[in-house]
Amino acid sequence: MRLGVNVDHVATLRESRRITYPDPLSAASISLAAGADLITVHLREDRRHIQDNDVLKIRKAVDNLNLEMACVPQIVSFALKVKPNKVTLVPEKREELTTEGGLDLSKNYDSLKENISTLKSNGIEVSLFIDPDEFSIEKSATLGADSVELHTGRYADSMDEIERDFELERLKKASVLAKEAGLNVYAGHGLNKDNVWQIALIPEIEELNIGHSIISRAVFVGIFKAVEEIVEILNLASALRENKNL
Repeated sequence: MRLGVNVDHVATLRESRRITYPDPLSAASISLAAGADLITVHLREDRRHIQDNDVLKIRKAVDNLNLEMACVPQIVSFALKVKPNKVTLVPEKREELTTEGGLDLSKNYDSLKENISTLKSNGIEVSLFIDPDEFSIEKSATLGADSVELHTGRYADSMDEIERDFELERLKKASVLAKEAGLNVYAGHGLNKDNVWQIALIPEIEELNIGHSIISRAVFVGIFKAVEEIVEILNLASALRENKNL
């Protein structure tokens, strides 16, 4: 299972003072050295953390970049210029603290389909950030997406064991449905070293994107160690998954 480290919140700290440090590129380099497989950044319309220049610098420095973005003309044009390995289309509201859920694929269908086609024709993998439900998976396939990233927020945020188990089962079923639909299956949002284990054991999931918890943990142990802790969990989970398939 691949690990994508989201370095947005290094930029959040920098932008709180409008200064030049800490640098998300440095965080990306350390994350890769610690075992991460790719770097994820979310270029928001309001530019609250990651800036255009951050994306340009990181694109030049890393082999595998996942650009999270809203499906709006200005950002799509920027993505076509930068050419990340993958674009993950996400919903976005100015007033939200963080992404609150998956894309509503019943809206803006034609615009989504057109932009997905444009991005793919430029050699960019397109992933849709969706809730783990059958409707969203079917629409993702119909729209021509390559991949889906299942929103794990409800699972991660649940304080009730029964509710958490319910959300875990939703994610397992959605992963199977997505794989059967011919989609690559990724997951992310709210995952940390304490709750990622069960998600890492889901056989169909190929990649996790984790950001806030790694950067938060890094305050106490450093970015290298914070990434390394997650990598160790994913490696162990992958080994167990392989043994079950023998």
